[in-house]
Order: sequence, then C-alpha cells, then structure tokens
Amino acid sequence: MLVVDMHLPPVGLGTMGIHDPVTVEAALDLGYRHLDTAQIYDNERVVGEGVAASPLPREECTVATKLWIDSLADDDVRPGTEASLDRLGLESVDLLYVHRPRGDYDPESTLPALDAVREAGLTRQVGLSNFEPDQLRRARDVLDAPIAAHQVEFHPYYGDRALLEDAQEYDYPLVAYSPLIGGDAFEDPVLTDVAEKHDTSPAAVSIAWLLAHENVVTIPKASSREHLRANFEAQRLDLDGEDVARIDAIDRERELYPE
Repeated sequence: MLVVDMHLPPVGLGTMGIHDPVTVEAALDLGYRHLDTAQIYDNERVVGEGVAASPLPREECTVATKLWIDSLADDDVRPGTEASLDRLGLESVDLLYVHRPRGDYDPESTLPALDAVREAGLTRQVGLSNFEPDQLRRARDVLDAPIAAHQVEFHPYYGDRALLEDAQEYDYPLVAYSPLIGGDAFEDPVLTDVAEKHDTSPAAVSIAWLLAHENVVTIPKASSREHLRANFEAQRLDLDGEDVARIDAIDRERELYPE
C-alpha cells in the first residue's frame, strides 16, 4: 500500500495575486517552506523565479500547484503538468492538485492520469481542492495513492466540518485558504477582542484558531515583508480553550469563493 509522506508546515504562503518573485524569495528567507500556486493564478513563473533566486536547497521547500479545469481530461493532465513545470522551472513539484472538480474533471479518467504523472516523477504527491465529501470518497476509491492534501476555504466565517472530519479520519492535511477572511478578520469584534487579550493582531488570532484544529495547516497571502513575518509568527500564538470556543461561536457566514 502506498503511504502519503506529506508533512506540510503549519503556515505556508498562498501566492494568488503575487506577481513579484522578490516576495517569494523574502518568504523563504523568513522561514516559509511551503509555496502554493496554481495555473489559474498566472504566476507560476514568478514563484519559480523566487525559488530559483533563494539560496534555500530545493528539497527543503514544498512547492504545490494546481491543474485548472481545462487541464483535467485524461489526455491533458500530463501536458498541463509539464507546462506548469516549465513555467516553474522545476523538474517536479511536491504536490499537484485538481483545482476544482469541474470542467473536464472525470474521476474515472482524470485521477488515473494523475497517478501516471506521479509515477513518472513529475509530482511527489497528488492532492485535491474544493471537493465535496462524496467527491472525496469517490477519489479515494479511484486513486492508487492516498489523498495527500485537500485544500479548501476555511476560516472563522466559513468551513465545512465534514471536510475537516474527513482529513482527521484519513490523516491528511486540510489546507485552509483565505484564513484572513478577505480582510474581514481585522474588523471582527471577537477576533479583535481575543487579539487584545494576547497583545497581537486579529490576523494572528484567525491563523492560530485554524492551527488549533488537528490536521489543519493554512496558506495566508501577504506581499510585504512585515505581513509575511507577522503571518508566519502567528503559528507561535497559543489560544486557550475559551478563545477557541468564542471564535467557534461567531454567528456569521461568509464564503468568499462560492461555486
């Protein structure tokens, strides 16, 4: 049986909207060891340039990208993967996701094609993104290797607990994107109050709340070195049970990226 060896750091860098390799290089310099990009972000080349400019050995950083919905037909998976690798300037990525189970996605043909690119050494592991519980179950039945990670929107205003429970049951990382709620974390009264208690920022509290959940890692986006450092250091913040319960009880729902 194939075993997943995907130990993602608690805080990685989400790169959607980042178009300067200096930001990527700065993140690596500050200690980030997980970079997340995607074909649809139109910045794989930027991420690759940042990796190339850093003195960090390649094997010390997890690089992940995602195949968009027009690269998911069985005949398009390998060419799409190779195109991403060319833009990144890499021989392989550590984690290759199905970005969304839409468009040309068909579990019976897409997933075996992903297994094939993994077996060919173009990616170390295969992940999924924005899947529903039933789609995860079907993918688990079809894939040769276990699901290495599942990336979803998850923050104090939105998150599917069934997806969290699946990650915990099958012991893979749930990669939470948009942890700062599109900026709303800075204005939320509960997050602000908890931040004052710990003499920190609401952003740090939101990140720490995510990391208080078993099997959850997160990929906040930041561009300035100051914000990159603050997000990375948020993993050192320990919330107590009362803090977590208060954030759990926030009575508001806002999904930033609905279907």
